[in-house]
Amino acid sequence: MVSRTTEIKKLENLYSNNNKQVVLVYGGRGCLKEELLSSFCNNKNAFYYRSRNVSPESQLQTLSRDIKERFNTDNILDSYEDCFDNLFAKLASGGIVIIDDFEYIVKKDDTLIKTIDKYKKDMFIVLASSSLSWINNDLDDVLGNKNLIDTVIKLEEVGFLDVVRAFPRYSVEESVSVYGILGGVPLYLNRWSQAMPFKANVCDNILNPNGYLFDEVNAILGSELRELTVYNTILASIAKGNEKLNDLYNDTGYSRAKISVYIKNLAAFDIVSKVVSFETGGWDNAKKGVYRISNSFVNFYFHFIYPHLSQLYVMKPDKFYDTYIRDELASYLQRYFVNVCKEYLELLNKVGKCSVNIEKIGTWLGKTGTIDIVAQDDVRNSVVGKCNWEAKEFTYEDYEDLVQSMKQARINAKTVYLFSATSFDSRLIELSNEDSTIVLVDMKEL
Repeated sequence: MVSRTTEIKKLENLYSNNNKQVVLVYGGRGCLKEELLSSFCNNKNAFYYRSRNVSPESQLQTLSRDIKERFNTDNILDSYEDCFDNLFAKLASGGIVIIDDFEYIVKKDDTLIKTIDKYKKDMFIVLASSSLSWINNDLDDVLGNKNLIDTVIKLEEVGFLDVVRAFPRYSVEESVSVYGILGGVPLYLNRWSQAMPFKANVCDNILNPNGYLFDEVNAILGSELRELTVYNTILASIAKGNEKLNDLYNDTGYSRAKISVYIKNLAAFDIVSKVVSFETGGWDNAKKGVYRISNSFVNFYFHFIYPHLSQLYVMKPDKFYDTYIRDELASYLQRYFVNVCKEYLELLNKVGKCSVNIEKIGTWLGKTGTIDIVAQDDVRNSVVGKCNWEAKEFTYEDYEDLVQSMKQARINAKTVYLFSATSFDSRLIELSNEDSTIVLVDMKEL
C-alpha cells in the first residue's frame, strides 16, 4: 500500500511548531488527500468541512448546519465570520479547521478569504483542493495582495521506489511496467493487485467496462476542462508523435494560437508538459523543446486505447490486450525506464555515491540523437546516462552512439552510466572493468 507518510509528518511538524497558521494542501485525482487529512485530524480537536459546488447562500447554510450538528449549538450563523467565531470558541486553543475543496466557496464568495485572514493568527487552518488547474491559474487572483497562506504542500505522485515497496512480490521489470501505466498515483497503485499477473490487472482494471480505471481518463479531463473535443484531439495527436507546435498545427488543423492556449490549460492541469533539452554548449544540435503527455495514465490511454476505442467495446479484454498492447508495450515503457534510472542517480546522490553533487538533471534532446540522462553540479561537472529497456542487449555500438551524442551536445562526463533491463555485451563489460568512469547498471542493481 502507498500512503502519505511524508506529508503527514510534515503537517504534524507544522502543527507542533506553530499551531496558528494557514496551510494549503492540494493534489490531483487519486492523491489520497482525504486520507491524509483524516489521519492528521486523528486524536486532535478538529473540524472538517467539505465544500459543495452550490450557490454561496446554500454553501453558507450547509457549513452552518454542519457546525451546529457537530457542536450541538443553536447559535445564529449568518456569515463566515459568525461560523469562525463559533469554531474558535468551540475548538479552543490548538483547534484545527479544515476546508476541503475550498475553491467552490472562494470562486463565488470572497468573504471566506477575508475571514480566514482575520483568524489566521488564532487557529490552524488547512485549505485543501483537488483542482490543480484552479490552484495554478486562479488562486493568486482570488488572494489578491493578501499574504494569506503560510505553507504549501503539493501532493505529488510518488516515485518508483514507492512503487517497488508497494509490490514486493513483483520483479523490477513488472514494477516498471506498473509505473509506466499508472505513474505514481497512490489510489491507482493501491487498487492494483500484486496477487494477479500484470496482464490480468490491465484487463480487469482498465479494459473491462466494470474496471475502476475504465472511464478514468474521461473523468480526469472532464472534471475541470471544457471543450473536450479540442483537448482529446490535441492529446491524441501528441500520442501519435506530433510533439512540436508546428506538427500539432499540421495534424489537427487548429491554429497555433489556439493550440498554445489549450496546451497551457493542460499544463496547468499536469496533463502535458514542455520538455526542453538540458542546457549544454551544443544548442545548434539540440531540439528547442517538445510537448509530452506527462500524466502517465492519460498517456497510456491515448497511446493504446483511444485509437482503438471501437474495438474496446466489442473485444474481450484479453483479446484487446494481445492485439493492441502486448507487442508495443516494451517500446512504450522505454521513456519510463529512463525516469526510473534518473531516480536511481538521484538516490545515489542523496547517499553521497554519485561522482558529482547533482543540482539539476534532465535529458538532452538532439536533432539526430538523445542523451537520456544529463546531470550536473553547481559548477557544471557532469554525469550522463543511456538506458536500454527493450533491446535484448546493450551493445558497444549503443555506447558509441552515446559518445557521438555527447560530442554534439559538447559535454564531457566524469561518469557514464549505462543502464540495461536485459544484459550487456562482452566488449562493454570488458571496457567497464578497465575504465572506472564507465558504470554498468543492470536490473539486479536497480
